[in-house]
Amino acid sequence: MILDKLLQGGFMMLPLAAFSVVAIAVVLDRWRAFRRYDKVDNRSLTARVIEHAWNDDLGSAAVLCSHTPGPVAAVLLAGVQAYDKARNRQESPIPVHVTVKEAMDDYSVRAISAVERRFGVLSTVGNAAPLLGMTGTVLGMIASFESLAAGGVNNEGVAAGISEALVTTATGLIVALMAVIPFNYFNSRSDGIDLAIEEVKAQFVDTVAQVG
Repeated sequence: MILDKLLQGGFMMLPLAAFSVVAIAVVLDRWRAFRRYDKVDNRSLTARVIEHAWNDDLGSAAVLCSHTPGPVAAVLLAGVQAYDKARNRQESPIPVHVTVKEAMDDYSVRAISAVERRFGVLSTVGNAAPLLGMTGTVLGMIASFESLAAGGVNNEGVAAGISEALVTTATGLIVALMAVIPFNYFNSRSDGIDLAIEEVKAQFVDTVAQVG
């Protein structure tokens, strides 16, 4: 029954079906990724890394970060590695904590980019699906008017054209919702991770500045 209704939408249902498959695949991929992030206790990780830094045990801190998944651990690892390199330099006009902050700032951009991977796909689907639905609507109405022009009042032809128009419009809106709602949700989650990264950077840089 549902399949028959979808088939009434005409050939514009093909790109809409492809969009829906792509949107579902991206949503599942990002959902699994955020579930992995949720399993990491970033507060505990940061505390342990800072403890290792105070104890001058950067090797253990690096191993801990490298074995912990997620963007926060990756940014911390960048900071630990930069700290290890900077403090072993002979002489440098740049303070160690400044070098560490720059390294963490640079890597945090890459980390957030990884978190927001394929967000653009959801945005594209959310914007394009209603337009495809509207295109189907226009084509359906054209078919209806052509039926009227060719044979006068043709209830079947007119009904078929209107049906095609309504099905494609509804499908386009549904596909758009399948992309827009997860996109907004994932965006909010990304903002939370970005905030967590900023907090971790501030804590670790402050520790480096105190340890020297």
